[in-house]
Amino acid sequence: MDKANPEDDRKEPLEPEAADGVIDPSRKPGTPDVLPLLPIREAVLFPDMLLTHTLQESRDIRLVDDVLLQDRFVAFVPLIGPQADVGDPKPLKDRGCVGVILKMIKLPDGGVRLLVQGLKRIRIESILQRQPYFSARTSELPDILEPGVTLDALHRSVRDQFNNLLQLIPQVPSEVKLSAVNITEPGRFADLVAANLNLNMEERCSILEAENIRQRLERISVLLERELQIVELGTKIHEDVKQKINQGQREFFLREQLRAIRNELGDGDDRVEITELERALEAAELPEDAKKEARRELARLERMQPGSAEYTVSRTYLDWMSSLPWKKETSDRLDVEKARKILDLDHYDLSKVKDRIIEFLAVRKIHPTGKSPILCFVGPPGVGKTSLGRSIAKAMNRKFERISLGGVRDEAEIRGHRRTYVGALPGRIIQGIRRAGTRNPVFMMDEIDKLISDLHGDPSSALLEVLDPEQNVSFRDHYLDAPFDLSRVVFITTANTLETIPPALLDRMEVLQIAGYSEEEKMQIARRHLIPRILNDHGIAKKKLAFDATALRVIVASYTRESGLRNLERELSAVTRKIAVKIAGGKRGPFRVKETDLRPFLGPPRFFSADAKRREAPGVALGLAWTASGGDLLYIESTRMPGKKGLILTGRLGEVIKESALTALSWIRTRAAILEVPGKYFADDIHIHFPEGATPKDGPSAGITLVASLLSLLSGVPLKARLAMTGEITLRGKVLPIGGLKEKALAARRAGVKEVVIPRGNIHDLDDLQPEVKRDIIFHPIEQIEDMLPLAFPGRYPHFQASSPAAGRPRREAKPRRKGKK
Repeated sequence: MDKANPEDDRKEPLEPEAADGVIDPSRKPGTPDVLPLLPIREAVLFPDMLLTHTLQESRDIRLVDDVLLQDRFVAFVPLIGPQADVGDPKPLKDRGCVGVILKMIKLPDGGVRLLVQGLKRIRIESILQRQPYFSARTSELPDILEPGVTLDALHRSVRDQFNNLLQLIPQVPSEVKLSAVNITEPGRFADLVAANLNLNMEERCSILEAENIRQRLERISVLLERELQIVELGTKIHEDVKQKINQGQREFFLREQLRAIRNELGDGDDRVEITELERALEAAELPEDAKKEARRELARLERMQPGSAEYTVSRTYLDWMSSLPWKKETSDRLDVEKARKILDLDHYDLSKVKDRIIEFLAVRKIHPTGKSPILCFVGPPGVGKTSLGRSIAKAMNRKFERISLGGVRDEAEIRGHRRTYVGALPGRIIQGIRRAGTRNPVFMMDEIDKLISDLHGDPSSALLEVLDPEQNVSFRDHYLDAPFDLSRVVFITTANTLETIPPALLDRMEVLQIAGYSEEEKMQIARRHLIPRILNDHGIAKKKLAFDATALRVIVASYTRESGLRNLERELSAVTRKIAVKIAGGKRGPFRVKETDLRPFLGPPRFFSADAKRREAPGVALGLAWTASGGDLLYIESTRMPGKKGLILTGRLGEVIKESALTALSWIRTRAAILEVPGKYFADDIHIHFPEGATPKDGPSAGITLVASLLSLLSGVPLKARLAMTGEITLRGKVLPIGGLKEKALAARRAGVKEVVIPRGNIHDLDDLQPEVKRDIIFHPIEQIEDMLPLAFPGRYPHFQASSPAAGRPRREAKPRRKGKK
């Protein structure tokens, strides 16, 4: 197989000086029709052009040996495809060029190198011989010349394009330039250009196959234009790179000279900037470790070029180090009585939280170097956890800074990024300290229960050091890489629930529960805080608008039902906007909002308390639930039907509440005779459903309510109206304490419940209830499930008696009498 070497396959113009024995184009010899055929790859022979070609295949070398003994004419045909077999005629083109071998040189590796001159274009009519090499019948393809203005213009255009290309490529041999000047025939000129352009095989073959000279020139023109664009673009790129290199070298030398001059003068902008940084770092009073790190970075900065990327990184780092309040702090207001007045002025009630802040100030007054507390306010949304943090800062005369941790999933948000990362910055803690401007602010971290732990890291683990008084004295941010003292910061976190906070993090915080507000508390807060703020936000004077007590109570009871105050504030704002429209329309007022105005302003009431008052059918019981948004009512419905499925539970329930249902049913079955429940009922399917099926429900506190619902179903007796209950149960009939009693009691009062059955272990929680709640609701503490029966089914179970009287006044338990047994 022949091998076309790019260095060996060179096309040369037909000139008398090119090589010995070159044939003059004007005296071309005649060639026979039957010619030996030599396939060539990666090269194309054009008429009147010279080609240097190397052969390695034995059959090709034998062809050359035979031809040299005869007339030296060979048909050179392009072979298409890098994997094509030279022994297979299928990949051969049907067009080629007759060439005469002018010279042959044998190579040391057994191959031969040929110098060939092209004579004329031919067509392969048929293959006559395959072995030992190809032989074919050919026919000449004469050039088709169509003289005219179009051909002359095309010829001149191609010649100009080629001359322009030669000017852009100085390394072109002078023989090619001379030939371009001497060749005047358009066909030969097109072949000259094709032989010397950097074309692929398909493009060269398309020129060889073009018999019409005009078509040949058109194809050459397109290829020349493309080559011109490539060369011009390459030249432009080369010039741009060269200019950038020269400019960079020039700037480097100039900058070095300027640096030398500045060093001699002891002046200059970069030196001034470094001097300013030194002064800022000195004024910041950095600790020894931080000062050592800053000096090391400053020394690196002096050796850097101001235009480099590393210079900006170091400059930004030193800005952070110099702007942090390493020693700056505010003086605490240690006047306990004044601090209490500020807290009372901003917030209604919340006595436990206020007492804890007053205790801290008292201790700080006695022991100024004591550690700051780390508090966690837990409560439903809208009860004032965030605003309470601002009031604490105001009472203590400290700066207040707040960040939200909701949705934070990356540890670097807390500890910062290392400076090796592009765009690195300190974490949110250090950023907040810088914004506060002091090292002892009140720092609130909202929504700590909504941190996310995934493959990006665990930000709650990074907070372990921040919220630990034993460790945060030397908190090390990844970006600063120097310890910062956080021990003087008063950290306050907020959460709606403690369930999602990791135990290790929860152990570091002092938890203060902030329960929801009663209707009376909401009315007081509305009058003292919400209405004045809303009037101020709407630009209405206080004497222009007032709310009747009845109207305000209806808004609280019938238009909102929440533990917090956000919806109440929205409704009050809606009423205020209606009044603002009247004022803008020209009415002067003053205005007084009455109960009759609420429906036109706010629409029909949205909540009713009649649900807890009506007497339900057997199998329906009213329970109490705790959620992150406060307390709520929990209805439980039971029914039975023939079947073999047993107990069916629906309502998007968790595993704990399902187990409570099984426990309740097992307790009733073991006492069926005493409870007067026919045993045949247990053979049926019992279906327990919790309404609001889209809301997830779980927890053990519905156990006593499940017993009441099942017993009401199986006995056919409805439960007492306006009675709710909550408590965990055991198989032995014990009623265990539960959590969230205050929120549940508030929800019961909002719904119109008059009696609530609670575990006896929760009696101490009654002390935290507002007086109006204990006045409107009778609480029945119980120890055994049997104690609930006379309360829920009056007159049904006279032989059972509650172990404790209402409102937590205990009395001795009476043992129940069992029917049918001695």
